[in-house]
Amino acid sequence: MTLARTLLAFALALIPTLASASPSPEVERVVMVMRHGVRAPIDGEVPAGTLTAAPWPRWPVAAEQITPHGAQAMAVRGRADRAWLAARGVLPATGCPAPGRVRVWTNVSQRTIDSGTGFVAGFAPGCAIAIGHRAAGAVDPLFEALRAHTTDFRAAEAIASIDRFTGGMDRLVAKHAAELRLLDRVLACAQPTCSPGAPAAVRATADGRGIELDGPIRRTSGIAQVLLLEAAEGMPQPGWGRATPDVLARIGRLHAALFDVFTRAPYMAAHQAGPLGRRVLASLTAPDGPALDLLVGHDTNVTALAAALGVDLVSPGYARNDTAPAGALVMEVLRDSAGARFVRLSYRTQTPAELARLGRRVTTTPMTVPGCTRLCPVDRFAALLDARLAPAWRG
Repeated sequence: MTLARTLLAFALALIPTLASASPSPEVERVVMVMRHGVRAPIDGEVPAGTLTAAPWPRWPVAAEQITPHGAQAMAVRGRADRAWLAARGVLPATGCPAPGRVRVWTNVSQRTIDSGTGFVAGFAPGCAIAIGHRAAGAVDPLFEALRAHTTDFRAAEAIASIDRFTGGMDRLVAKHAAELRLLDRVLACAQPTCSPGAPAAVRATADGRGIELDGPIRRTSGIAQVLLLEAAEGMPQPGWGRATPDVLARIGRLHAALFDVFTRAPYMAAHQAGPLGRRVLASLTAPDGPALDLLVGHDTNVTALAAALGVDLVSPGYARNDTAPAGALVMEVLRDSAGARFVRLSYRTQTPAELARLGRRVTTTPMTVPGCTRLCPVDRFAALLDARLAPAWRG
């Protein structure tokens, strides 16, 4: 054997040894920020005066509540996520987790509480895992930062940031002209526009502690969401049979455009995600913590945190930066053999069709925070997110 071949054989023999000496980092714990599951439309989500060629379908529950189908889908998702975490060695595949190993906190709205309850029913059936939340009627700053007045929010600065981010409301409407026309075709109202109303404008609320939006995006974003919820609910003919999966993804851009105003503009993201972002950072950087820390809120929470992290929400079946029912930003904390800790970010969702059929297929879309690597050192991840959050305000 020549010297070159001898050296090559030695190198190949050494590879398994080197691989075993540098194992992949192990997942230590997981933090999830999840939107609630499939619900009935919220009152006013389809604005009064919206015209359609046929009546809207009836829902089996009161406005904004999780449907029985939605509760079942949350349990299915819980089972799928339990298997996903077990495959990563975070929790055993079956049985009740040890006390304190799973922590669930939801907003005070019944749809978030019911979503957490449904998730746990599938994740750990028969186990005593508390669904934590504030008292009914309270404002939880984790999920409603502006309403809780947790930061020094200034409407004029917010509107300036929104205008810079979107190019202004007229430009935002023009950008989505094709989707507005498509939605009119789905509604089939035989009028020039099916949802008439005030022109596009964003302004401060009367108390100056928030913003309000008028115009086509405000009026149609909720309609687009209701049509998507019909599909996720498993209704036989979403959008009177005209809201195909492709159409839903396209008109979903109208719902996503709402977040360009309320949560994705940098100033809005910083203030909307402030308390929630700090709560996530506390969980990620604690020396110890639950194997799963689940926070169940709303689409605004998921979109604001994603924007603060500088990432887009991309998942099959949805428009970019629209939100899936039960869609979750997932932050895994990993530790390597030298004790270094990292965060790995992803977005876990199910398509509307998968939700409709109560399927267990969940898509995990990898994300990389700008300014870091796919496996982002915990300290670096924390510094990047913290720099994009508005400070807590005691005024």
